[in-house]
Amino acid sequence: MVGPGGGVPLENANPLIYRRSGERPVTAQEEDDELPDSIDDREIFDLIRSINDPEHPLTLEELNVVEQVRVKVNDAESTVAVEFTPTIPHCSMATLIGLSIKVKLIRSLPERFKMDVHITPGTHASEHAVNKQLADKERVAAALENSHLLEVVNQCLSARS
Repeated sequence: MVGPGGGVPLENANPLIYRRSGERPVTAQEEDDELPDSIDDREIFDLIRSINDPEHPLTLEELNVVEQVRVKVNDAESTVAVEFTPTIPHCSMATLIGLSIKVKLIRSLPERFKMDVHITPGTHASEHAVNKQLADKERVAAALENSHLLEVVNQCLSARS
């Protein structure tokens, strides 16, 4: 099977597809403008669940790359940690997927938040190298200055028609 763009074969031509979780109901407390609205695990999961996989016409949630149980938020300490699980141990798209998650969080959260996006331990052959790249603010900033890479990230973040 050939990947998007036509020339390169897909690394994982037949990925398992998982059921999407339901939408979270909005509570009266969340709608009350007088009350502080803290950010929680589910809110972060809702931000990243619909990110498109760079290889397949599926979301990261549908491929089980992101799961709510792998999202940890401490609103009081302004920290967000997201573990993601590539579909195969040698996934060449792991850095791009992590970068897409990180960019979505950067664009969506207040600046006070410190973000840690990393591969679920033991699920990728180059886990340490990918995590090091994603944790390096200068490398992330440099990657986002690359117009082609930014275009690919934006495609991952855009709604599929």
